[in-house]
Amino acid sequence: MEDAPIGSTSAVGPMTAHSGRVDVIGKEAVVSNSDIDRILRDAVSQGAVPHVVALAADPSGCIYQGAAGPMASGSPEPVGPGSLFRIASMTKIVTTIAVLQQVERGNLDLDEHVDAYLPRFADIGVLDGFDGDRPLVRPPARRATVRQLLTHTAGLGYWFWSAEVQRWQMVNGVVNPLASDQASYLSAPMVVDPGERFIYGIGVDWLGEVVEKTSGATLQDYFRQEIFQPLEMSSTMFAPDADARQGLVPIHLRTPDAGWIATDFDLQDPESWHSGGHGLYSTPNDFLRLQRALLAGGSLDGSAVLRKDTVDEMFSNQIGDLVFPAHIPTADPVVASSWNGPSGMKWGYGLLLTTDQEPGFRAPGSGGWAGLFNTYFWIDRKSKIAGAVYSQFCPFADPAMLAVSRNFENRLYRAMV
Repeated sequence: MEDAPIGSTSAVGPMTAHSGRVDVIGKEAVVSNSDIDRILRDAVSQGAVPHVVALAADPSGCIYQGAAGPMASGSPEPVGPGSLFRIASMTKIVTTIAVLQQVERGNLDLDEHVDAYLPRFADIGVLDGFDGDRPLVRPPARRATVRQLLTHTAGLGYWFWSAEVQRWQMVNGVVNPLASDQASYLSAPMVVDPGERFIYGIGVDWLGEVVEKTSGATLQDYFRQEIFQPLEMSSTMFAPDADARQGLVPIHLRTPDAGWIATDFDLQDPESWHSGGHGLYSTPNDFLRLQRALLAGGSLDGSAVLRKDTVDEMFSNQIGDLVFPAHIPTADPVVASSWNGPSGMKWGYGLLLTTDQEPGFRAPGSGGWAGLFNTYFWIDRKSKIAGAVYSQFCPFADPAMLAVSRNFENRLYRAMV
């Protein structure tokens, strides 16, 4: 297989690539750095991405890590696996683990109605069109359950993949959703009745509040005590302090001449609310520990965060005959590209599930997901491989970044399987 095309030919920033060759335990070969390093370097030098970090692990630990490009376009500081990224919707897998912990402990029933835990959720209606600029909102046909929030079948969407939600936000003065306050962000209506379709949206933000209600802790404290400390994820947080921000990678946008410019955009004030759907910052090294824990069935280095049978459910189809759409048109091309993927994919708990084997890639049953600023991860329990690629730019699902991710995955599997 030839490498996928990765974009334009404009040079970007100081070129750096650094990685570590690690012997693969139980295998005769090692993961070759040279081919993968070249993929990362070429992606930056050809202007496909402003920078990129890639890393992978098997059950024994990290088997590859590499990086190319500067933290900020034009700066001398290189990006690396210890750099801090806004992982956006990769936050959702952490919230999912918290929800499932609460289920294991008997504090939460997935089939209970959401408004039994959060009475104000009963005020969320279904958007049924517009009368001029006045949204027409009706009561839902049925009450949404916690399970439907967890599986994106509660009818809640995102503005960047839903023209209806985007218009609702515009007429209600929600100019920048990711930097808005909690009340504004969570007031968005459903776009279909619960249970009718898979629609990727803000349901996991509501689940963050459910966890706070059932655990009696703030989401920040709960994550720290029940997930981050057991997994030794000391660089994952809602609110980076001044020292941590020294390693924070800025979000980039393309310039008219096919270059890159670093922006000063950031998420909502973490002191105002902790978003269970998009609010975390993490390093690739840190997040790989969570991936390894799920790869191993819920524990890492003797610390368990979930039971193995619960992890098995995460990697099982939880949406029945519904499917993850093969095509989702963008409603905000600055923020997200249109999604174009394989047909028939399913959703587990917190994970998009691969259903078909593509030669040279992850096995069926693998689970993964991504973050809005072009961070992507997967966990392949059959092949015993977990991997991820990181950048910081918009739009999400950028074809050039997806090509980098595919090339990395394919080269990794050539070396490993």
